[in-house]
Amino acid sequence: MSQTLSLDPWAAFRFSVVGPLLASPPSDGELQDALAALAEKSWRHPLHPDRPLTLGRSTIERWYYIARAADNPIDALARRPRRDAGRSRVLSQMLLTELELLHKAHPSWSYQLHFDNLKALVKSRPELGELPGYNTVRRAMQARGWFRRAQPRRQETSGQLAARLKLESREVRSFEATHVHALWHSDYHHGSLRVVDSQGNWHVPQAACVLDDKSRLCCHIQWYLFENTENFVHTLSQAIFKRGLPREFLTDNGGPMTSAETTQGLERLSILHTTTLPYSPYQNGKQENFWGSLEGRLMAMLENVHPLTLDVLNRATQAWVELEYNRKQHSELGMSPIEAAMQGQSVSRDAPDPDVLLLAFCDQQTRTQRRSDGSVSIEGVRFELPSRLRTLNTVTVRFRRWDKTLAFVVDPRTKAVLARISPLDKSKNASGERRSLAPLETGAPAQGVSPIDPIPPLLSQLLKDYAATGQMPAYLPKNEVME
Repeated sequence: MSQTLSLDPWAAFRFSVVGPLLASPPSDGELQDALAALAEKSWRHPLHPDRPLTLGRSTIERWYYIARAADNPIDALARRPRRDAGRSRVLSQMLLTELELLHKAHPSWSYQLHFDNLKALVKSRPELGELPGYNTVRRAMQARGWFRRAQPRRQETSGQLAARLKLESREVRSFEATHVHALWHSDYHHGSLRVVDSQGNWHVPQAACVLDDKSRLCCHIQWYLFENTENFVHTLSQAIFKRGLPREFLTDNGGPMTSAETTQGLERLSILHTTTLPYSPYQNGKQENFWGSLEGRLMAMLENVHPLTLDVLNRATQAWVELEYNRKQHSELGMSPIEAAMQGQSVSRDAPDPDVLLLAFCDQQTRTQRRSDGSVSIEGVRFELPSRLRTLNTVTVRFRRWDKTLAFVVDPRTKAVLARISPLDKSKNASGERRSLAPLETGAPAQGVSPIDPIPPLLSQLLKDYAATGQMPAYLPKNEVME
């Protein structure tokens, strides 16, 4: 079972409202007019697209200042989980002990039957305290690994019992930016020259490029043999390492640009992602002009290089971009792109650590844990989960489809990494060595507690109530002994 997760819709909505103000900050004295213009608009509700939504100017202003002061506006604008989320503050220690005894005596019962019997027990023993609701009892049982087990048709042998006990113990907007790094363009380009690989095969190289809108600065460019998400994220990550985080990102609707890894990564980094209309390359005109310069100068100088390899092409491209294109005077700017980037007012943010960037450009989905071996399946590969997560029915994982060597288990509320998981190593597991599982949180130890009545509390209560009516049992006794 798998389900793609969307990021916080309210955080994304709030960022879409104030994002343009971050990309193009208003001049002194113009902020209130800009906020008033946004307040007059009718917005689409993030959870109910068919329901219009209006916002007050003070609300937009508060979101704007929160986002402007934060390193990651998306996280700052998200709803905060309760401090006591996930904690049970209702079930007393005595109720937990009785619930544990019930489950040990009747592991095949449903959660509802456990709750009904616990309710009858509380009614007969007021000293146990107040009984919480059904959902609280169910969550408490799941958190402690008290799952429902099918009742075996035959009595368990000593070996089966020992094995079981061992297991249990283990829209199109104007993109004329007013600030440097307010808007980046990116696109793929098919080269006019072919390259040869080490096996003697010829390929048409694909260039992925990231260009700043205001300064026309080439943030990064690199050639690859294939146009895919892995290579696109590789280029974008290097551009971020070199120039920092932009405010907005414009691409076409190609597969690599609209993949889950790319779109979710941009949102986690608080980068507003905008796509052009289908079949409208003119909307990314600055990028198209760059390809003209690249073909007219760089590729023209490489036409007599035989054989042309991918390594030679990339080294020549880096030299041409950094020493000619970025330093040559631009006809529209009146200066070079590097000078425009240095002299212009920048709204970029510092680049995050490589580990943060790795975790950002991942697809986030839910997976159901297989209780038999504590593993989950991701893209056809089975990954092992740490034993401390064995009570979770479903887990939230982040992964890259092109890298099946690792994945991450994250908390969907706090986004914290709970574990780094690797593919299942069946050969290693065949050694038979097993670590003891860390004990789970349970009620008070069952030792020293009087054994539970073989008649469950609910049935005992029903017998008492029926006897109190004074009526005879509605059946005819029969002697089954054969003469």
